[in-house]
Amino acid sequence: MPNEPLTNGRQKIAVLIDGDNAQSSILPQMLVEAGRHGQVTVRRIYGDWTTSNMNSWKEILNFHAFQPIQQFRYTVGKNVTDSAMIIDAMDILHSGVVDGFCLVSSDSDYTRLATRIREAGVFVMGIGEKKTPKAFVNACDLFVYTENLVAEKKAQQKKRTQSSKAKKASTENEPEPEKEEADPMPVLSQAFEMAVGQDGWARLDVMGNAIYQVDPGFDPRTYGHKQLSRMLNKLKDKFEMRTKDLDGQLIFYVKMKE
Repeated sequence: MPNEPLTNGRQKIAVLIDGDNAQSSILPQMLVEAGRHGQVTVRRIYGDWTTSNMNSWKEILNFHAFQPIQQFRYTVGKNVTDSAMIIDAMDILHSGVVDGFCLVSSDSDYTRLATRIREAGVFVMGIGEKKTPKAFVNACDLFVYTENLVAEKKAQQKKRTQSSKAKKASTENEPEPEKEEADPMPVLSQAFEMAVGQDGWARLDVMGNAIYQVDPGFDPRTYGHKQLSRMLNKLKDKFEMRTKDLDGQLIFYVKMKE
C-alpha cells in the first residue's frame, strides 16, 4: 500500500537527482512517489553530461522537463556531482520556493544535507537502492527503495501486456477500427497512484491535479468527455466511484480496480 501523503497537493516539492547514482528507467515511478507529497516544481539532475554513462537519461529528461546540470570531473575517478547538488539544495532551501525535497541517490554523502533540511522544518524524502547506508535513510522523513519501484514497474508492464493480448484476441476477427486517440490509462493510473490514500481511495480533485503533473496537456475532451468525472465513470471496468458529504460539500472519490 502506498505511503499516506505527508503534505497536501498544494505543497511544492524539489526533486534533485544524482545522475551517477540513479536509474533513468524508473524516473516516472520516482515522480509518482514525489508527487504523492506535493506538486513537483523544481526538477534537476546532476552529472557530467560529457560521459557516455549519462546517455540513458537524455531522452526521458526532455519528456519530463528536467533541467540537466553539468558538473565536470576535475580529477579522474572523483565524483563531484554531490557537491553541486548539495550547494543547489541549500540555495533552494534558503530561497523558500519549495516546501519539501526529494533527494534521489544511494550515496551516504547526502546524509548531512538531509539532516540539515529536516532541521529547517522542511519535509525531505529519499529514493535509492537497498544498499543505501542507514545513516542517509534515517536522515530522511521518508525513504523509498528503488527495488520496490522496479518490481512495481514490472508488474504494471505485465498487466498491460496481458490486457493488450486479451483485447487483441477479442478483436481479431473484427473489421479494422478507425484510428483512436492514445490510451489514457497510463496517465490515469500514474495520477491515481500519486493521489491514493491508505484506504485505496483517491479524491477526484487531488487526482485531477496529479494528472496535470504527469501530463499538462491531458484533456478529457480529447477522449470525448467534458469532465474527468464523466470520463472515469465511463471506465467502469477500470475505476469505481463514490461520493462523501464533508461539511455539506459533496466530494467525489475514485478507486482503481485490480
